[in-house]
Amino acid sequence: MSEVPKDLQTPRPDDAQQLAEEIASGEQKAPEVNLDDALADAKAYSVSEVDRTGEGAEAAVAATAPKLEVPKAEPTTLETEPTGNPDQYREMAKDLHPTPADTTSVSDDLLQKALEKGQPGS
Repeated sequence: MSEVPKDLQTPRPDDAQQLAEEIASGEQKAPEVNLDDALADAKAYSVSEVDRTGEGAEAAVAATAPKLEVPKAEPTTLETEPTGNPDQYREMAKDLHPTPADTTSVSDDLLQKALEKGQPGS
């Protein structure tokens, strides 16, 4: 059972197709559009009445104002003296990215075993 649209004045997609076919066959005249008038109308509607006054600007500021106070960032300075000691760099890296205790100790024997296992034919 097909449904009947309640509002028969609403254009349907097939109405546009039918109109295009009638214009192409010459049965109906193509509507004329004055682009200058259409542009003028669009410009008139693009800005609301309240935006033409100071109230619009005030409303925009109020609507976009932050709800919470945002603290200002304070500059930090880090003063270090170059020592050339790589242990200090390792300590700094541990502070930034701590690792589990069992992965921090690598012995020469463990490293040698890993190199041997990585060799072809072993």
